[in-house]
Amino acid sequence: MSTASTRLPEGRYGRSSDERADRTLKAVGAVLAVVMIGLLGWFGYHHVVKNEISAEVISFDLAKDAVKVHLEVHKDAGTDGYCTVRSQAANGAEVGRADFRFDGDETRIDRVVTLRTTSPGSTAELVGCYAR
Repeated sequence: MSTASTRLPEGRYGRSSDERADRTLKAVGAVLAVVMIGLLGWFGYHHVVKNEISAEVISFDLAKDAVKVHLEVHKDAGTDGYCTVRSQAANGAEVGRADFRFDGDETRIDRVVTLRTTSPGSTAELVGCYAR
């Protein structure tokens, strides 16, 4: 049994262990938050700035054994790369896939490419573009 005369005054002789644990957890949380924000920023920067070649499908024309795809490609001057295009049949099966190269100093390229297919395709889809 403790009396008022044997208890130490709170806060007089330093912080309790609970207060130190709370302070440590806050510091660790702040450091982790800064690290996560830094990683998110780095990934965003890498995705936006380091993407040296990109394209979009402007239009496509379907034929029996091929698909003509009009691509508009944007890239850095002097960057060599390729874009992958695919076509699917009405049932969703892939009937054609090919890589088309884009080299040289041009920064904007409009080109119609021909994608050969194994059976009639119903779509033309840009899978992605990659710098080499």
